[in-house]
Amino acid sequence: MRLLIKNIGCLQTPTGSYSHKGSKQGQNVKLIDAAIAIEDGIIKEITQGGKIPAGDFDQVIDAEGKLVTPGLVDGHTHLVFGGYRQNEIPMKLAGAGYLDILRAGGGILDTVRKTREATFEELYDKSAAFLDEMMSFGITTCEAKSGYGLDMENEIKMLEVIKALGENHPADVVPTFMGAHAIPPEYEGRGDEYIDMMCDELIPEVRRRGLAEFCDVFCEDSVFDSAQSKKYLEAARAQGFELKIHADEIEDIGGSKLAGELQAVSAEHLIAAGEEGMDSMAEGGTTAMLLPATSFYLGKTFAPARTMIEKGIPVCIASDFNPGSCPSLNLQLAINLGYLRYKMTPEEILTAVTINPACAINRGELVGTLEEGKQADIVIWNAPDMEMLCYRFGSNLAQTVIKKGEVIK
Repeated sequence: MRLLIKNIGCLQTPTGSYSHKGSKQGQNVKLIDAAIAIEDGIIKEITQGGKIPAGDFDQVIDAEGKLVTPGLVDGHTHLVFGGYRQNEIPMKLAGAGYLDILRAGGGILDTVRKTREATFEELYDKSAAFLDEMMSFGITTCEAKSGYGLDMENEIKMLEVIKALGENHPADVVPTFMGAHAIPPEYEGRGDEYIDMMCDELIPEVRRRGLAEFCDVFCEDSVFDSAQSKKYLEAARAQGFELKIHADEIEDIGGSKLAGELQAVSAEHLIAAGEEGMDSMAEGGTTAMLLPATSFYLGKTFAPARTMIEKGIPVCIASDFNPGSCPSLNLQLAINLGYLRYKMTPEEILTAVTINPACAINRGELVGTLEEGKQADIVIWNAPDMEMLCYRFGSNLAQTVIKKGEVIK
């Protein structure tokens, strides 16, 4: 199957298969009047200046002078869950905070109950529909975490759903085991014992079954402290997992510092990250996975993205799609917020939603840029340039979405 995309007004992309940091965060290639030749799902040739690649094509798409970028990569989602949590909104409007709701048995624990009650088929169908919607917004690859089962049976069930989605859905789905997302009711007041169970039983079983590539932990006040998180992550590393950490979302209790010390692939949230933590991340080569839609939804401050870029930390922007603190899978909304609240440039933002998250989920050699030899994951936007994509708010500007050389939308 040979596909030609011609009459591209501006082809904009980062280059390379590595995380971009510092001044390189904002380095994009921009090709004017470009064309892309695709064969069997792989980019074979890219031209510019009106030149058309030679050969016969089975399908030709006219981009009509519009912007073309790599498919978006969402590096942080909680894609699989039971139920919803719209009932928490009145509590939030009355002043209850995230941790207040959690301590009252709501929040994550409410989703845990509903996820445990849901069947594999119910979770699969619901999550597949979410992936369909994500792809309509231009997301062609995403990470998906477990963490709403919190016991052997249900964590495995969630990871099996994620595995099946990755095998059956057009989107690429990368699995992360997050058994240390909260302390389940049956372990209330026994957080150390729960971490021991994770380290001794669940982490080895997830590895034995080959159900995840990364392990993640929620290092936060009233959840898991720095010492517990370190024990969990070191056990995961001993089993061959790469490390991620939910750090400094609400309080700076040492999560970002720990991320750098353990050379975690990424630290996620980082709303409350301090200088010591950011310096540790920079030294440890840890990527910042920032979630601006969560700050917006919770009415919190926004992570110090500009400081992180200045310190040489690779920055990503992700959705954090989940039923409680960010019930939005629209990465375009996160792009808008990154522009307006993080004060990132359009070039920095494109890097933050393509190659940087691709590298943070070990897919940088495959996706995240438009270059010869890479997978043909491409979006044609109803916009002339990245500035318009960052500027337009509340509209879906993804006109055509191509995954592995196949038109999805």
